[in-house]
Amino acid sequence: MQSQTIDPAKTALNYHHTEAEAHHEEHPDHRITGLIMFLVAEGMIFFGMFGAYLAFRSVLPSWPPEGTPELELLLPGVNTIILISSSFVIHNADTAIKKNDVPRMRTWLAITAAMGAIFLAGQLYEYSNLEFGLTTNLFASAFYVLTGFHGLHVFIGLVAILAVLWRSRVSGHYSNEKHFGVEAAEIYWHFVDVVWIVLFGLLYIL
Repeated sequence: MQSQTIDPAKTALNYHHTEAEAHHEEHPDHRITGLIMFLVAEGMIFFGMFGAYLAFRSVLPSWPPEGTPELELLLPGVNTIILISSSFVIHNADTAIKKNDVPRMRTWLAITAAMGAIFLAGQLYEYSNLEFGLTTNLFASAFYVLTGFHGLHVFIGLVAILAVLWRSRVSGHYSNEKHFGVEAAEIYWHFVDVVWIVLFGLLYIL
């Protein structure tokens, strides 16, 4: 009977490899915390812009300045309904992946992406039909900067959702235990929605 020789080097290597895996599994995941901190910083930028807008409004004798064409409410109102509804849709995607239902998750994400694209298309259509330009007056400049900056964030969120959809093609990439990408996209999308609600109230309602 032949005796089996154990290579000490391999044994030590396997031990350290196992120890490293255990350390990685025990290490807390701070990615969501990092994302929330990033969104808090982005929120401060938005609210700084909102504060500047309100300051402009308070110092001018009339707002919008005289001669500024009145904004239509129909298209922005429909856009608002679409964007707010998309928050519930993307939440369904997160709920689906936590139940390990990848096909349903993909379906809800695809619907969310379509709604986001419709929102951006509606905003571009509104821009093309406005009767004032970026430099017409202070209100016009504020309008384009605020809605444009928000539109950029919607576009980034749309790209993130499409990236999650693309990566979900790989079997096992997302599951009820591994779904950071889905959760991060959902949180970011909710942020975009909340900012738009404030923005819509400032620009179109007040």
